[in-house]
Amino acid sequence: MVIRRILILDDDAEVGQTIQWIAESLGFEAEFVTHSAEFFDRLAQMCPDIITIDLVMPELDGVEIMRLLAERKSRAKIIISSGMGTRVLDAAERSASEHGLSIAGVISKPISKEALRSLIGEGSECNQAVSSEKQSPHRDEFEPTKSDLQSALDRHEFVLAYQPKIECISGATAGLEALVRWKHRDRGIVMPDQFIPVAEKFGLIDALTSQIFDQGLDWFAKSFPESNLKMSMNISAKSLVDINLADNLSDLCHQNMVPPERVVLELTETSAMVDPILSLDLMTRFRVKGFQLSIDDFGTGYSSMVQLVRLPFSEIKVDKSFVVRSQQSRESRTVIKSIIDLGHSLGLLVTAEGVEDLDTLNYLNSLGCDLAQGYFIAHPMPGEAACRWVERRKLSLPV
Repeated sequence: MVIRRILILDDDAEVGQTIQWIAESLGFEAEFVTHSAEFFDRLAQMCPDIITIDLVMPELDGVEIMRLLAERKSRAKIIISSGMGTRVLDAAERSASEHGLSIAGVISKPISKEALRSLIGEGSECNQAVSSEKQSPHRDEFEPTKSDLQSALDRHEFVLAYQPKIECISGATAGLEALVRWKHRDRGIVMPDQFIPVAEKFGLIDALTSQIFDQGLDWFAKSFPESNLKMSMNISAKSLVDINLADNLSDLCHQNMVPPERVVLELTETSAMVDPILSLDLMTRFRVKGFQLSIDDFGTGYSSMVQLVRLPFSEIKVDKSFVVRSQQSRESRTVIKSIIDLGHSLGLLVTAEGVEDLDTLNYLNSLGCDLAQGYFIAHPMPGEAACRWVERRKLSLPV
């Protein structure tokens, strides 16, 4: 039996003791410390799976503690606690995430035993509920070269996983998002954040886009030939430099007998567009040819509002960082409602990503959100599994 470990840093001994008791009741090996120096000593010896950190400490504060954890490349799940209110907690959570730490959640003081038990319980799974595709034994050390990526393209090692989207109001399947993975011969599944920037840097992103579009459209045409389902596929802003891209993708659709109207092109990092005028021309051509356009991760980039008005999008996606916090953060709920209202006022469909529980899905439905995706609905999955999921979903819903 594998024993999970939790290390607690809190200058209030009573709080630390309470967290320790709850953790031990869930089968954890738990320790609490009240000083940062002792914390780092125990960290090196204990190698915990979960760390709880109080933001307000008499020596190093919690933000500085997390910065030092990031420098040490800590892989522990982090729970942040504070009595300073949700805005401070949200900011600390964003800071930790942007440093590359893995966040289990945040919790306000006075600490609710039920909320803490829920976070620790989720953390104890240590992401085992997420498919093994997210795990790579050499994730931190792997920095692919141009040669690595070219070889992977030549061997067709890039594969797609498909994550369903549903209609919030009915629960019916609306479509699927195709998500690229690198099925590395030695390292297993490598996630896109490790190779997409490299492909962009070395000018291989267009070749990768062409390969995964051909693969995804072939699967989609064979799996759902007589269907109204749509498939979403991601386009790098770095690819928006070739006016012929619209023709090339349209040709791929026709070769695979998929009408462009059934394809949603999702675009992130709109601020990274090399040529704004060419990008506008190209995206207008996409719409003219029938493609739908989605602005992904809306609300996280400084240029998002400008690009939303300027470019011919048909869909807006609420970033998951707001959605996953919607049940704990009033500020996140305010942002979500504002994005939904804005999208609808512009005549756009609104999709929320990062839905991880029924309460969040119900909340989105109450706001009139159109579509939703996330682990509560379904994890990304291989093509055959996605087909089975869609069929089971169809059978489970009332006619």
